[in-house]
Amino acid sequence: MTTPDDFISGVRRCDRRILAKTITLMESRRPDHRRAAREVLGRLLPFAGKAVRIGITGVPGVGKSTFIEAFGLQLIENGHKVAVLAVDPSSTRSGGSIMADKTRMEKLSHHPDAFVRPSPSGGALGGVAARTREVMLICEAAGFDVVLIETVGVGQSETAVAGMTDFFLVLMLAGAGDEIQGIKKGILELADTLVINKADGNNIRRVQKAQKELQAAMHFLRPASMNWSPPVLTCSAFENKGLDKVWETILTHRQTLQKSGELDAKRCRQAVDWMWTLVEEGLKERLRSHPAVQSNLPGIETAVAQGEMEAVLAAQKVLGFMETPLNDDPID
Repeated sequence: MTTPDDFISGVRRCDRRILAKTITLMESRRPDHRRAAREVLGRLLPFAGKAVRIGITGVPGVGKSTFIEAFGLQLIENGHKVAVLAVDPSSTRSGGSIMADKTRMEKLSHHPDAFVRPSPSGGALGGVAARTREVMLICEAAGFDVVLIETVGVGQSETAVAGMTDFFLVLMLAGAGDEIQGIKKGILELADTLVINKADGNNIRRVQKAQKELQAAMHFLRPASMNWSPPVLTCSAFENKGLDKVWETILTHRQTLQKSGELDAKRCRQAVDWMWTLVEEGLKERLRSHPAVQSNLPGIETAVAQGEMEAVLAAQKVLGFMETPLNDDPID
């Protein structure tokens, strides 16, 4: 039986087996695991917060996994320890996920200075998993100084990752319509840089054309920061070209925001957002576990499904049970 002390000491010495078990504990929904996870996370928080947090998103086929492996290996060559949190979409029918990111990042996942952890989205919105933020903090406490968060990859709504990272990178494709459609995407207003991947072979001219079009399009969007204008970069993850420029841009962005005090302010806002996320999650759990809700909910759901009760009225009725003292009988 692993105790909280075992989890904490194992994470601090970067024991990969204990690190993986700790993340599993964080992702568990069992009440006893949740209590243990809160204790472990609370005691590890003083050791977290020093890493460079980078969110990476992009449409399917843009080459996120190839980019992350090449980028991560280059960072390791420069003396960094890299953690990759890859989020795979969960099936809305079976609840399962393929979780193939470790096979797509074979070299990186086997490197001693890297840790690749795929997690199912589990129905969470915003392109991340329900416990991505907690897992990121655990990896930081284990000594990883760069954390890369790869979103599920629909390229449209992965905005939650921008609310838990320092730098939000959007990978683009040339010739796929993204340079025009990007003007409509609110996700680009959150981007700290756009990187057009696959700038190699016969695709170089298309990439250069797309770069100019995106640079022009970005002038019509409001940047996420008053102190930073998102550049449009090109790279070839397959040929390891342009990755050094991406890292240089990340460091420049970090120095700029640190100098203006915006980075600290950003992390403070993220901490408040995390608090409200946990509050909402806790309220939902308390609502579902309330005796009055548990005894009345099946009947209410049946009534709504059969058209005997409006959904709005049913929701008000369920919420009203929260005002019922726990020792009272269920309300009809």
